[in-house]
Amino acid sequence: MDLEKHPQNPVAPTEPAGIRASDADRDRIADILKEALAEGRLDAEEHGERVEAAYRAKTVGELEPLVRDLPAAGGAPRPAPAPEGQGYGYGPEDAAPAENLVAVFSSTTRKGRWRIGPRTNAFTLFGNVEIDLTEALFGQRRTVINATSIFGNVEVRVPENISLRGNGTGIFGNFEVKTLEAADPDAPVVVVNGLSVFGNVEAKPKRGKLIADLHDRLRKHLER
Repeated sequence: MDLEKHPQNPVAPTEPAGIRASDADRDRIADILKEALAEGRLDAEEHGERVEAAYRAKTVGELEPLVRDLPAAGGAPRPAPAPEGQGYGYGPEDAAPAENLVAVFSSTTRKGRWRIGPRTNAFTLFGNVEIDLTEALFGQRRTVINATSIFGNVEVRVPENISLRGNGTGIFGNFEVKTLEAADPDAPVVVVNGLSVFGNVEAKPKRGKLIADLHDRLRKHLER
């Protein structure tokens, strides 16, 4: 019998590397990278580079190399169903690159009336990063902020009537996200993922700030 034509141990087909990556796929890779940083397998600079590459990846094949040399990274993650509510996208989320906010022995602030993209990476080392979304314009429903604080501080402020979620770890530091669920099912969702090492990552609503108020004023101004 020709073994080349009839292999004794056929390999089951794997997930196509060219399949489009979902937000859940990217978040799982970010979790593996976060654990690797906490365990000392990656330094802060390499962690930041890999996290940025993960959230810019468009296919599963682009994600797998980022964790190939790390534990619990047995290959490219299989696409998972999107969490409830992610089907209300305001626009194509992978169209814009991630914005990077970095503060090393310094301070960086992003606030006022500005358009927040789908992904923002905040990194601070002996510094402070402030992200104020109370007057921001959301071009998409789901916005992800990846925050890493090492002997520093990352503060995120959002309007009171959006959804705010988070997933992170504090190592001799503080990671705190005040979870919100908006009454409006179409309201923006802000997800804060992060790691704090001898530092602080905090996300919470700013009292008295409502996203609808700002957007209504802007709409009336444009209609004049």
